[in-house]
Amino acid sequence: MENLFEIITKEIMVLFIAALPLIELRGAIPIGVSMGLSPIHAAILGIIGSLIPVPFLLFFLKPVFIWLRQTKLFRGFVDRTVERTLKKSENIRKYRIIGLILFVGIPLPGTGVWTGSLAAILFNIRIKHALPAIALGNLLAGIIMFTFSHIAVNI
Repeated sequence: MENLFEIITKEIMVLFIAALPLIELRGAIPIGVSMGLSPIHAAILGIIGSLIPVPFLLFFLKPVFIWLRQTKLFRGFVDRTVERTLKKSENIRKYRIIGLILFVGIPLPGTGVWTGSLAAILFNIRIKHALPAIALGNLLAGIIMFTFSHIAVNI
């Protein structure tokens, strides 16, 4: 029974880590593997966990940013975040859905579901197109991170 509790705790930790901005599945999968989960188990949890915030981001990020921008305290933060996202996401502007898939799917710093969701909002990509594109890109990133983790475990 204690072993089952330990496994569930590890799974919840990987899901939670994957849902965090900046870390996302790019960090959750290696962390899950380092906690003793198999690479495929960690990858599945990482993919699911990083998708948890996406619908909320797509629906609520724009109104939250508009509200935060109206406050003097957060205006600079919002402006810098938007500026950085626009600078990194030129391919999304150019290629729309394919660009969004690749932006989220290539596991580099500053890319992922959080930034991809913000970019989709900034480029007015409809939610019905953005959500599957982000999910597909996230799956691609999960496969890439799984591959690296699997190779690292078997070295």
